Amino acid sequence: MSYSVAVIGGGAWGTALAQMLASDGRDVLLWAREAEVVEEINASHRNTPFLPSAELSAAIRATGDITELAGVPVVLVVSPAQHSAGVLSTLPAPPQDLVLCNKGIEQASGRLMNHVAGEACPGSEVAVLSGPTFAHEVAAGLPTAVTLACGGGRSQWERLKPVIARPSFRPYYSDDVTGAEIGGAVKNVLAIACGVVDGLGLGQNARAALIARGYAEMLRFGEALGARPETLAGLCGLGDLVLTCSSTSSRNFSLGKALGEGRSAAELMADRRTVAEGAHTAPVLAKLAADHGVDMPIVEAVGALLGGEPAARVVQQLLARPLRAEQATGV
Repeated sequence: MSYSVAVIGGGAWGTALAQMLASDGRDVLLWAREAEVVEEINASHRNTPFLPSAELSAAIRATGDITELAGVPVVLVVSPAQHSAGVLSTLPAPPQDLVLCNKGIEQASGRLMNHVAGEACPGSEVAVLSGPTFAHEVAAGLPTAVTLACGGGRSQWERLKPVIARPSFRPYYSDDVTGAEIGGAVKNVLAIACGVVDGLGLGQNARAALIARGYAEMLRFGEALGARPETLAGLCGLGDLVLTCSSTSSRNFSLGKALGEGRSAAELMADRRTVAEGAHTAPVLAKLAADHGVDMPIVEAVGALLGGEPAARVVQQLLARPLRAEQATGV
């Protein structure tokens, strides 16, 4: 069978994207690492370990053999950020278009995912799909809007929009790949911080303040790396930040909430089947910020929490910072 689109990653988000892509009846190939996930999707059109709420389209076929993706022109990459280089290196041939749907920064190198993909698949044009998206809502066909940042510019957009757009899944064009990536990576870390606020019972005033000041950190970091402010003010930055900083449907928010309630980071990270990307991104983001001379105290605080510092002490240190004017140059 010939496929026009494939998805790498059989977790909640990858499965939801496959379901969305199959909503118009087209055949979708879904690669998953876990043999039991492949078997269940093909046998009963379910993925109970990762997306139990969804009854999946019969047009989705799962495989554990990545060589089956050879010849598929559009491949959506939803593997965890820290494993993407390894997974992409096993692709039998670079597809025409790689669409990055994961959100993170490679810990070992400090590279954004578009740089990882560009090195692993130099023959592909790279795009980034990012925005306020809970997997279970996308799988259910609820209205969703995202940024589709195309490194190949308008010509790539014209190729991709008929493949990705659906009546309830609306992409908006950008060519700011760096901005789209930074928005998704930074908001994961900030969502952990907002979860801590909730876990400590600090109230909605504190959470709103943290979102606003966290957004200032995102803008500062983005500017340092060449992102455009208007990109970060859109769906893939502020939009995604608002969604994931206010709901336990966010894995990063849930992780932070548990930290605020007194559970240890080591325990939580060892016990999680699904990946809270912000936990892997926080330390490398803090290092990159320091290397670029960017002040990101909230990100640094999350790093301290994940390193074992008590939540109440970290919050107290943030509140003790010197008072200053409200502007994007300080928190």
